[in-house]
Amino acid sequence: MYLKKPIWSDGPSATPENPSESENGEETDAATMVVEELVTSLNTQRLYRELTLSLRTGLRDACAEFSFLRIRGLRSLLKTLRSIAESDSIIRLFSHTQTVSDLQLVPVLFRHSLKEAEDDRVTSLDHIFSVEPMKITSPSTDDEVAVALRVLEGCCLLHPQSTVLAHKHGAVRVMMNILSTRGVLEQGACLDALISILLDSSANQVDFGACNGIEEVAMLMRDKQADENLRLRCGEFLLLLVGHVNGKDRSPIASVNEDIRRLLGEKSASLIWAASQFGSTGDPEQRITALHIQAGRVLESLDLY
Repeated sequence: MYLKKPIWSDGPSATPENPSESENGEETDAATMVVEELVTSLNTQRLYRELTLSLRTGLRDACAEFSFLRIRGLRSLLKTLRSIAESDSIIRLFSHTQTVSDLQLVPVLFRHSLKEAEDDRVTSLDHIFSVEPMKITSPSTDDEVAVALRVLEGCCLLHPQSTVLAHKHGAVRVMMNILSTRGVLEQGACLDALISILLDSSANQVDFGACNGIEEVAMLMRDKQADENLRLRCGEFLLLLVGHVNGKDRSPIASVNEDIRRLLGEKSASLIWAASQFGSTGDPEQRITALHIQAGRVLESLDLY
């Protein structure tokens, strides 16, 4: 009569008569939870170490004196950013790294690859009469500038607070100079990076207005001798800009619709405004396709104007 009842007698939901068994089960669950938390913590620390190592390696080359080394570092950083974008948890880790001055990407970009040519002017001849050799840094090539702009774009999209650092380095002024003086490769990358630093950044929007940014983009778009793909990118830029600013009366560039109407004509401005009124689908590929089609229609209307 002291035999235990069979486990299967009360079905799968039977409760053990011995209280110690229930307590042991709760202790096992608690121990399992602690182990899982420990494993998660260790995995997070491992990912953070790998991320910081990847950033330090890329930044080391991005600060080199020679352009080919800087390009290697920038491509490594761009590859890292693309990997980061695939995971929300790693995006949070990346955001944390950008609070560490030694790991910040934006300052390195503007001190080296996106440095303006006038910064290299020789202001002293003392090095001729001294023993110390003069440090020579090779100028940024077209490929280097284009990749650096892609890194800037990715960094600002993954970590919006990087737009504040970009403003401190006069990003809009530097990029408008690239847009007006560089080739098609850099201009296309510049338009993409420019929209990323203007999103939700009043300071950069003020600079964009002060640099007559809308006029510069509209002038490229009106130039029928310019590269067709570049003109199309200008249309996409204006569509994204109007779509972002639309409905925000307090935006420093809230008058963008009037500026576009004055520069591109009523028909093109109406098409851009109308396209900004429609909501976008959740599929990124469909959004890109729709944006490309809308920009093409704006360009066609401009050519007929």
